[in-house]
Amino acid sequence: MQMSPTIAVHLTAAIGATLVGPVALWARQGRAQRPRLHRAFGYAWVTLMVVTAVSALFIRDFRLPNIGGYTPIHLLVPAAFAGMFGAFWFLAQGNIKRHRRYMLITYVSASVVAGGFTLLPNRYLGSLLWGSLGLI
Repeated sequence: MQMSPTIAVHLTAAIGATLVGPVALWARQGRAQRPRLHRAFGYAWVTLMVVTAVSALFIRDFRLPNIGGYTPIHLLVPAAFAGMFGAFWFLAQGNIKRHRRYMLITYVSASVVAGGFTLLPNRYLGSLLWGSLGLI
């Protein structure tokens, strides 16, 4: 299997977002809050998530149940944008508690859950991983 440039961009941004997200979340927790670190990693995470979500629209799969090449995992694209929009909406309103909640939910659903779906054996990344381990 050969990876297309679109998948390479998507995969790079998704892995980056998965790694950067916890730093952004951690930087505003506990007694020692680090607002500059939080803001820098937060902007990096949002940028990586936008790249991930937009690039996902160009990745289509006609083998799985789909509509025009878009599979159920593509429903995470509008969910990710809605979560980020809501988080920034609450931040602009000064509601830090809801901002934090929306960002955490968006991180878990868009990075952790979506990442888990990509590791299923019938998905491209999953077949690469499980095939290289000799499990499929």
